[in-house]
Amino acid sequence: MIKTKTYLYNTLTKKVEEFIPNEEGRVAMYTCGPTVYHFAHIGNLRSYIMEDVLEKYLRFDGYDVKRVMNITDVGHLSSDGDTGEDKMLAGAKREHKTVMDIARFYTDAFMEDCRKLSIKIPDVVEPATNCIPEFIHMIEVLLEKGYAYTAGENVYFDTSKLNHYYVLSAQNEEELQVGVRDDVEEDSNKKNKTDFVLWFTKSKFENQELKWDSPWGTGYPGWHIECSCISMKHLGEYMDIHCGGVDNIFPHHTNEIAQSEAYTGHKWCNYWFHVNHLNTKNGKMSKSKGEFLTVSLLEEKGYDPMVYRMFCLLSHYRKPLEFTWEGLDNVVAVYESLMKKIGNLSEDGSVEEDAVAAYEMKFAEALANDINISSAITVLYDMLKDAISDASKRRLVERFDEVLSLGLTKAFEKREEKEVDAALAAYVEKMISERKAAKKEKNFARADEIRDELAAKGIELKDTREGTIWNINCSNGGRS
Repeated sequence: MIKTKTYLYNTLTKKVEEFIPNEEGRVAMYTCGPTVYHFAHIGNLRSYIMEDVLEKYLRFDGYDVKRVMNITDVGHLSSDGDTGEDKMLAGAKREHKTVMDIARFYTDAFMEDCRKLSIKIPDVVEPATNCIPEFIHMIEVLLEKGYAYTAGENVYFDTSKLNHYYVLSAQNEEELQVGVRDDVEEDSNKKNKTDFVLWFTKSKFENQELKWDSPWGTGYPGWHIECSCISMKHLGEYMDIHCGGVDNIFPHHTNEIAQSEAYTGHKWCNYWFHVNHLNTKNGKMSKSKGEFLTVSLLEEKGYDPMVYRMFCLLSHYRKPLEFTWEGLDNVVAVYESLMKKIGNLSEDGSVEEDAVAAYEMKFAEALANDINISSAITVLYDMLKDAISDASKRRLVERFDEVLSLGLTKAFEKREEKEVDAALAAYVEKMISERKAAKKEKNFARADEIRDELAAKGIELKDTREGTIWNINCSNGGRS
């Protein structure tokens, strides 16, 4: 059952508007996945964290969500102008491995980062190399409809056939800068500078490792075609939400809309959800400049990945976020304090269902306001200060963490471990006192029984001049 009206900022309309899916109660959601040529840096992962919260909130609020993500393992060029070096090929050269070896290794590394950050893996994850027949079919249809042309043995999308090519990016032709580096020549095969490649043939990048036969020659797909085809393969021709970083708005998502709507003949996706950059003091984070900030590096420096997740959640997804080590240290203190508050909750009292329902609604309403996570966290703090029972609070922490995914329920486990440890210590000390009394009364048989009883439980006693000390399986250190 849907609880709240959800409002999202839609890059397509440039405003916050009510979210109404194509099919009531069901959400078709697509996420632009990683190009697996290197480790993901924490700036990349900010987008996935925010998209993860969006998906989990929609599920929390009662929607049936199907989320699909691609893996770019071929065809992603280093220039937005569809020229320059293929990123996958660059990774293979760098590490002296095959492209597929690189793709497998860094796909696994990305999935491990997601696990560490409690990012749910989408329902469908599809590598681009799985879908070559779908790419070829779409390109054939675009050629038949007159939206594509061949030149220099490559196939290009003809943006001049569209009335509203810049519908997503709000740019215009005069403002557009050709997306090439200074050391890369502009592609002279294009009819229009905004045209983009749908298929490269063997005439381009002779050292390209992955190539397939096609009606236009042996070659490989352009970058943009994969997301259109993979999303339609698994979600159909009508999509509710398409996610990505703001750097994908142009040209990648703009080109996706162009080719998808030319192919289908109708509007393709209703809502576009974009996450802003994570910056350093030197500007936008990237793999090519400054310290390469990865989840593994954070761990090496002693940070729990959950602290970085909370660092991201405390800022709105549409605002740029500046990363500093001082800022991360501040969040460490906030996170540890929160975990301590939760860890102090007992199981006392009964669950107050009305109070739980009221707080669930407050939490959902905060997130329904364009995924305002900081407001939702405020609801969490307000709930912890409330006079409701600890049992109710524990239930709400569990529910809220279905969306926040900050590992908050681990605080319960730590409390339970402490309670078990305290109970064990009290029991052992009681038995040591009984044994001491038995020895004093020269009841050595009883003293031996106590030692044997404790040994059977894995507790070893050692008599010293200072008194009797004990340890568990000889590994937890002496306790007097």
